[in-house]
Amino acid sequence: MDADLDELWARTQEPSQHQRWDLRFTEIDYLPQVPGEPRHFRYGTRVLPFLTVAGTGISAGEKRRADGTRTSALRFASPHPLSLLREGSGYWRYVPVPGGGIRFLTGYDYRPRWGRFGALADRAVFRPLMGWATAWSFDRLRIWLERGITPERQLLHALAEVAVRLGSVAAAAVAAPMVAPAVLALAFVLPPLPTTPAARRCLRNPPARTRTPRVLATLQEK
Repeated sequence: MDADLDELWARTQEPSQHQRWDLRFTEIDYLPQVPGEPRHFRYGTRVLPFLTVAGTGISAGEKRRADGTRTSALRFASPHPLSLLREGSGYWRYVPVPGGGIRFLTGYDYRPRWGRFGALADRAVFRPLMGWATAWSFDRLRIWLERGITPERQLLHALAEVAVRLGSVAAAAVAAPMVAPAVLALAFVLPPLPTTPAARRCLRNPPARTRTPRVLATLQEK
């Protein structure tokens, strides 16, 4: 993404900024910090208007590295019985690109709950959905940084575009049923507008040389 490294760091490390662009979280708050210890935080995801699934985590970052990159790592857990995600860990890596721009990388993994049913549900639904939400959110962040369009406005763009595509399919089904399948195919194939986030713009499979950062191993030892 074409962004300033300090600005990208701020919008990913400040909870009030992070929760605006990341579709996976509704609430993120730092807990009181113990001097010399990594930061603890609380997160929540609203799955229904009256139900928020919450959890806690611990994070640490490396803002000054000899190679010019930065790294942020975390581990997290949710005791909520309705949370499929039991515990996990992840990282963000900020890599300046020669000639300008930042390559923003992520890696994460977690253990589901609910036994065999949870494993099947995770493999079939939850993990693909998490991958899509991560990629969509990263593109939302990129548009915010590059174009200055707020995450809230981008969400309106996305909803409006979905409504237009669905409306076009419905109109074709009523007015010209023979061409409705073609309209439906176009609704899925045509790329979103530049101001609308799209998961397809993000590389979903990391390069083979990507390694788990050392700071994550340090967190796991605590």
